[in-house]
Order: sequence, then C-alpha cells, then structure tokens
Amino acid sequence: MAPKKPSCLRSLLLPLSLTLLLPQADTRSFIVDRDHDRFLLDGAPFRYVSGSLHYFRVPRVLWADRLLKMRWSGLNAIQFYVPWNYHEPQPGVYNFNGSRDLIAFLNEAALANLLVILRPGPYICAEWEMGGLPSWLLRKPEIRLRTSDPADNMTKIFTLLRKYEPHGPLVNSEYYTGWLDYWGQNHSTRSVSAVTKGLENMLKLGASVNMYMFHGGTNFGYWNGADKKGRFLSITTSYDYDAPISEAGDPTPKLFALRDVISKFQEVPLGPLPPPSPKMMLGPLTLHLVGHLLAFLDLLCPSGPIHSILPMTFEAVKQDRGFMLYRTYMTHTIFEPTPFWVPNNGVHDRAYVMVDGVFQGVLERNMRDKLFLMGKVGSKLDILVENMGRLSFGSNSSDFKGLLEPPILGQTILTQWMMFPLKIDNLVKWWFLLQLPKWPYPQAPSGPTFYSKTFPILGSVGDTFLHLPGWTKGQVWINGFNLGRYWTKQGPQQTLYVPRFLLFPRGALNKITLLELENVPLQPQVQFLDKPILNSTSTLHRTHINSLSADTLSASEPMELSGH
Repeated sequence: MAPKKPSCLRSLLLPLSLTLLLPQADTRSFIVDRDHDRFLLDGAPFRYVSGSLHYFRVPRVLWADRLLKMRWSGLNAIQFYVPWNYHEPQPGVYNFNGSRDLIAFLNEAALANLLVILRPGPYICAEWEMGGLPSWLLRKPEIRLRTSDPADNMTKIFTLLRKYEPHGPLVNSEYYTGWLDYWGQNHSTRSVSAVTKGLENMLKLGASVNMYMFHGGTNFGYWNGADKKGRFLSITTSYDYDAPISEAGDPTPKLFALRDVISKFQEVPLGPLPPPSPKMMLGPLTLHLVGHLLAFLDLLCPSGPIHSILPMTFEAVKQDRGFMLYRTYMTHTIFEPTPFWVPNNGVHDRAYVMVDGVFQGVLERNMRDKLFLMGKVGSKLDILVENMGRLSFGSNSSDFKGLLEPPILGQTILTQWMMFPLKIDNLVKWWFLLQLPKWPYPQAPSGPTFYSKTFPILGSVGDTFLHLPGWTKGQVWINGFNLGRYWTKQGPQQTLYVPRFLLFPRGALNKITLLELENVPLQPQVQFLDKPILNSTSTLHRTHINSLSADTLSASEPMELSGH
C-alpha cells in the first residue's frame, strides 16, 4: 500500500520575497509531513525558530535594523499579524503606504534572509486597538463581533475537527519572552534563565518555536488595546514586552542568551551584532502655555457640533479614536454641591468634567465615583471623553466609546447635548507647520490644556526617551507626530520612546506639544533621557502570567494569559 502524500500548507509559511507566488518558484515547497512528525522545506527536513515582530509598531525606517538583529540572533523566520483596522480605516478605503506598506516589509525580511509566518486576521488580539477589527464595524449598534452571523453550524465545526490527525510536527506558536504592561500595574518581566530553559527544552524535543515577542515596539498614537479582566485595563504606550530586543531596538542580555541556546541546534550567522543606536539627553525644557482646549474648539471641530437629545457614542458620530467633547447647559441654578455621575458604568473610558471652563474632576470606567457640582442656570457643562483603547481580549462584547448613558445631576437626567468630535492631531500638525510664537506663561490652569516648546538640537541626534516628571496624564506630539499617551501619575511607564528620525538635527527647531488632561506641575518641564523608565515606584500591583508549561517558568513568575 502506497504511503499517504503529506499535506501541503504553502500559504502558511512563505519565503519573504514571496517567491512561492512567482513563476520561477515552482520548485519551492513547504510540506507538513505528518507521517514523520516534521516539516519539509524544499523537500528537506526543516524546523523553524521564529520571533514575533509587528511592523505596525515599528516605523518603516527601522524595519531593516530590527530584522537584521533578529536574523543575527539565530532566527530563521519571523511571525507577524496584519491588523485590518490599520489598512482599512474607513469602509472601502485602503492604506498600504509608508509604515503600512506590507509588501515593503516582506521585502525587507527577504533581504534579512528570514521566512515569514503570516497571521492575517481579521481578528488578531495583539493588545492592539479592538484586536485589529475596525471600529467602524460598531456603527451597526447590534453587531455581534467575533461570531458568525447567523450563528455557527456546530455540526459542521465538529466534522471539521474530526479531520485533524493525531500526528504532525511539534510547534509552539507563542512562547512568551516577557509580557505586556497595563496602566496602574508593574512593568512585567520574565527572567533570562526561565526563557532560555524553556526554549532549550523545546528545541531538544525537535519542536519549532515562535517567540512572542522578539521585538515589541510601541503603541504610537491611539493604537493601544485593552483587556477586560474583572475591570477595564488599558495597555501602555510602550510595548517593550521585556523582549530580547528592547523597545528602542537594542539587544538585551536575553537576546545573547537565546542566541547561545539556538546555536546548539542550528547555525547562527557569524559576525558582530549591529551596535545599539546612539542615545541622546536634553533638557530640562520649560514648556509654555498654548491655551485651554476649550479655547480651540472651533479649530478642533471645524464642522461644528452634532445635536442630540441624549449623548451619542463615538461610533455613532464616526469618531474612531482619541477624544470627543460633550456639552450641555444647566437648566436651573444649583446652590449646593450636588452629585454628578453617569449610571450603569456609562463612561467609556475617562471623562474630564468642566463647568464654565473650570475643571471639576474625572469620572472613570469601572469606578463608582461621583463629582459634586454647583452652577447657575445656563452654566456650560463640558465633558471631554477619552477613548483609552478598545478591548482587544477578554470579552466579545462591543466596546462602544463615549457617554453610553445620559449623565445625572442630582435627580435630573441631563439632555440636549452637543457632541464635538475632536481632530486634535490635525490641529497639532497645523500648529507645527505655522510655528506659532511663544505665549506668556500665567499661573498654571487645570483641566485639558495645551503646552508646547520649540528647541534646537545643537549636538548629534540620537534616540531618546521623553520624561514628564510631575505631569499627570495626556498625549504628546513631537514635530506633529503622535508619540502616544503618558500617565505619569498612574505608571508604570514614565518615559516615551522618541526615535531619532523624528527629530531635526543641526540646530533646526523641533517642537513638542502636550495635551495635559488634568493637572500641570508647578514647573512645567520635560527632559529627554538616554535610558527608559518603564517601572515607576508608585505602582503597587503585580502583573501575573500563566505558563503553558510548568518547566519553562520559575515559581516566582506567575503569569495570566491575555491572548494574541
């Protein structure tokens, strides 16, 4: 009886130059040889040692550097996702330019002599905004995410499952080298010894392994996701992950230890590893007040407000990310401090409350806080709501943003709302191009306020880390580029990674812009450091991680799985 021919999964593991798709690639093959529990690449037994890198978390100009370092580490493949929302920002509108140029990334990996394990989605998790699903799906309020519509035919699913064979290569597609960080918890780490021990044990068994992450990168802008583990947990701007290659692209002791392990089982490239990138220190710099956010409302929302009896969600007004301002007016005078809250956990995710422009405090998702307000009839009540990232894991429920319920003041349900979808990034880029003059610095206000500073770099430019001591929470732009969120008061992350290509050299003026949402320090200063600070001393919680294999993790390193 002739032996079965092993099945071919050419679409899963691709040479990065995409040669399998070219006419001359007819001789190339990738086969799952289930009879012998192995892969065959071009007819020869093959085992991959791979690492995850997300092109959407690394600026395009840095792709080649990161891929070269991964290849030097001994990897022969990389694994990555393709986030749907990164490439189709609006229905039928596609973007594969710049840092979204998927083919260019594949070509860069080909130059580094790496294979690709492609995970195209549509759902990816990855601690990315809404797990890679586009937020415009939520414009249909009744949509059910991550399900079939109508519901799955379970008979067909079980029939499909029965087709799986009990034999095949050993594979660990997500072997964790570290872990993600949440705002308000400690920076997660995993020891070198635990990671290397687990890898060596798997390679001794002949397994193929992908290390998640090998280089984590950064959640620039508003792209971070969130988890729901009893409560809403927003993921930090840094996605350093305690990975073998740091957020800034530098090799760590973990990388060298993993390379030593890999070298016991397969050849690793010879020659020196590219050195760490040059780093730069600068400052302190004193920022100048630009103005209160409310003063720029006409520029932030040039199309004007949307009117509704009840507040509308971000999705209902097609505001995908960032901020939206809700405004109404008090219908009667309130002489005594009166409770103000949003019922049914209806703030998604943080609300900055102002009466006649005066900051009153914050209401937050999953917190049963109330503010106490006073005001005259006709007083203006403004609520700036921040989207802190949609759920990427932990819940299949639709994560609508904004005010999901009408706020209540005393016994009165507040109605007659105006919604201002804010285009803050557009305004910041306009400011940057115009290089507005400095404003005199008065007494520090509170509430959502813009600050900025222009500065030259007289010496050599290097990668750097923006430190914001004493600031509370907000968003930062460098030369119009959105670095992401800071939350100094909450931690653990205290610095934001600034790649050197964002900065102008040789004395040209650079511009930093801050939107501080709560309180400004007495000295509104920032510094650029040559080392990151990813773990503040103020965070008292511990991040836990679960291991898939007890012998790959020490007892002192508990973990709790997210889902990638």
